[in-house]
Amino acid sequence: MGKPNRATQEKRNRERAQKERQQEKEFERAIRKESRVDRAASLERGIDPDLVGIVPGPQPRVD
Repeated sequence: MGKPNRATQEKRNRERAQKERQQEKEFERAIRKESRVDRAASLERGIDPDLVGIVPGPQPRVD
C-alpha cells in the first residue's frame, strides 16, 4: 500500500474552499434580499432612503 495521493488532499481542500465561498455568497444574497425588502417598504411609506438625514439648505463645514 502506498501513501494517499496528494491530489486527493488538494481536491478535498479545493472542494472545502468552494463550499465556503458558496456559503458566503448565499449569506450575502440573503442580506441583499433583506435590504431590497426594507427599501421597498420605506418607498411605500413615502420615505426615500437616499434622502434620509439630509437637511435642506447650507450644510455644516467639515473642518
